[in-house]
Amino acid sequence: MAGREHRYDVTVTWEGNLGEGTTGYRAYSRAHEISAPGKPAIPGSAEPKFRGDAARWNPEELLVASISACHKLWYLHLCAEAGVVVTAYSDAAEGIMMEGAGGSGRFTGVTLRPHVTIAAGSDREKALALHHKAHEMCFIANSVNFPVAIEPEATVE
Repeated sequence: MAGREHRYDVTVTWEGNLGEGTTGYRAYSRAHEISAPGKPAIPGSAEPKFRGDAARWNPEELLVASISACHKLWYLHLCAEAGVVVTAYSDAAEGIMMEGAGGSGRFTGVTLRPHVTIAAGSDREKALALHHKAHEMCFIANSVNFPVAIEPEATVE
């Protein structure tokens, strides 16, 4: 793929040494911090089913959130270019991961359920159709090896 290269530098720092390191599966916390220069840190952990802290973001949630956010950013861009005035946007995204017998796992799909509100006078059908173009353009959705479905809704003010 030819084009411009973009680099993303983040640091993930484990904060979970409870005094014994990884001497046993239950001897350490899964707590970590995700950081990048000039940005607030994101508290991370494992999913609670894997001994993680439910109050912290887990990698699986962050993956689903990344797909949703990428789609939203492309969608808003395309609407601005097409003259569709979006006044509100929310997405109840869902990811499904299947855990294998040996403990490994993989995502089998993500479903985005964006609900947009558009200004009176904006074309509702165009607003719905632009979700498909946004999906084609989304960097993250283009990078995963599982299907990403979109079930959009649009309300006119």
